[in-house]
Amino acid sequence: MGRRQRQRGHAAVQAESAEYRDTSGNTLVLRGALTASTRASYARVARGSDLPPGASREDAWQRAVEFLFERLAVSWTIAGAPALSAQRELLGRLRAASPEERSWVRNCLREHCAEHFPDVDAP
Repeated sequence: MGRRQRQRGHAAVQAESAEYRDTSGNTLVLRGALTASTRASYARVARGSDLPPGASREDAWQRAVEFLFERLAVSWTIAGAPALSAQRELLGRLRAASPEERSWVRNCLREHCAEHFPDVDAP
């Protein structure tokens, strides 16, 4: 049996996504998988190791939120508008979010990590 034949029929294992909703009609869908290398990269980002000299602890914290959001966000529906699912759109929307929306996203990330990735300390 050749290599091509062995690979056929084997579907990639995918973790289920989790959906988070708020009272304003926003829905955030987060991935259920995070690779070991992504976890290690996140730990470096959270420590501030990847930031330029002179960056503040606040800069590291903000970057950690964005890093985790980039890796976990699958889609974001805001108050019934069409869902955003492209990574560039998702990150741009996070950066333009109101303080309340950002707080809700951080709470979703914390809840999601506590449930699915207990070794990841979400900001």
